[in-house]
Amino acid sequence: MRADRLISILLLLQNHGKMTTKALASELEVTERTIHRDMEALSVAGIPVLADRGKHGGWRLVDQYRTRLTGLKDSELKTLFLSPSFQLLSDLGYTKDWKEARQKLLAALPNTLQSQADNLWNRIHIDIDPWKQSKHESIALNQLQQALWEDRKIRIAYEKANKDSSERILEPLGLVAKGRTWYLISVSNQEIKNFRVSRIKSVELLNETFIRPADFQLADFWAESKQNFVRNLPVFEVEVEASPSIIERLSFSGRFAQVVSMDSPNENGWFPVKLTFDTKHEAASYIIGFGDQMKIISPSSLIESVKVIGESVLSLYN
Repeated sequence: MRADRLISILLLLQNHGKMTTKALASELEVTERTIHRDMEALSVAGIPVLADRGKHGGWRLVDQYRTRLTGLKDSELKTLFLSPSFQLLSDLGYTKDWKEARQKLLAALPNTLQSQADNLWNRIHIDIDPWKQSKHESIALNQLQQALWEDRKIRIAYEKANKDSSERILEPLGLVAKGRTWYLISVSNQEIKNFRVSRIKSVELLNETFIRPADFQLADFWAESKQNFVRNLPVFEVEVEASPSIIERLSFSGRFAQVVSMDSPNENGWFPVKLTFDTKHEAASYIIGFGDQMKIISPSSLIESVKVIGESVLSLYN
C-alpha cells in the first residue's frame, strides 16, 4: 500500500539522514519514478523533504525534523518484543541493558500498543539451554567484545580438541552463538577462521589495531562455514536389524546417529535399518547401548569392534 510506503520513506530518511532515489527504490522494491511521485506526495502533505543535488546528493528531511509516528504494524511489533535468549544476553553481559531498553521502547509506544507488547512477552519465550546444563563457561567474552568494538588485535592461548595448545595473534571480526556455544571469527595468518571460545584459555588485548575487510559479512561467512563443515563431515554407514521394541527410540537417536532409511519388518518381525555415524567408535557405542535389541548386518569390521568391547566389559566384571 502507498500509505505504508510513504511511512517507510519517512522513517528511512529519519534514521539514515540522507538517501538517494536509487537507494530508496532498492530498499522499497519500487521504481525510481515511483519514489519521485512519493516525494511529491510527502511535500503536499506538509512533510519537509528536500533534494540535495550533486555527487553527494540525495533526499533528506529538514534539519531537526522528527516524527513521532511509529508506523508499527502488529507483525512488526511482534518481532520487536519477542523475548531474546536471556542465556546469550547474559553471556555478553547485556541482560540489564536489554531490560532497560525494552522498558524505554515500551514507554515510547502509544497506549493502544503498550498492552499488545506486554502480552507478547507472555506468549513466546526462547530458552536455548540444554536440559542438562554444562557449567563450562568462558571468561574471555568481555575481552573479545572490547577487541571487536575497538578493532584491536589480540593474543590468545588456544587449546584444540586433541589438547594441543598454541599461541596466536588474531584480528577478531565477530562472535557467533551456535546454540549456547560461542565461536570467534578472526583473521589468523591472513585467513578467516573459526575459534571455539570455550577453548580460548587466555586473551591479551594488544595496542595494535587493524582494518576490517571491507567486504566481510559475518552472517554470510558463517552460513558458508556451516555448509563446508557439514559437507566435510566423515560418514560411517551401518546396516542393522532392530527389534520392534526400540523402533520409536530410533527417532531420538541424537546428534551422532542419523536414520537414513527403514524398511518393512522381516519374517522375524525385526526392521532393517540403515544408520550413519561420524566414526566407527560412535557406531559401536550406540549399538551396544541397545543390547540384544539391535543386530549388525554390515560392515563386518563393526561386528568385530562390538565383540572386542563386549569381551572387555565381561573381562572387567569377571
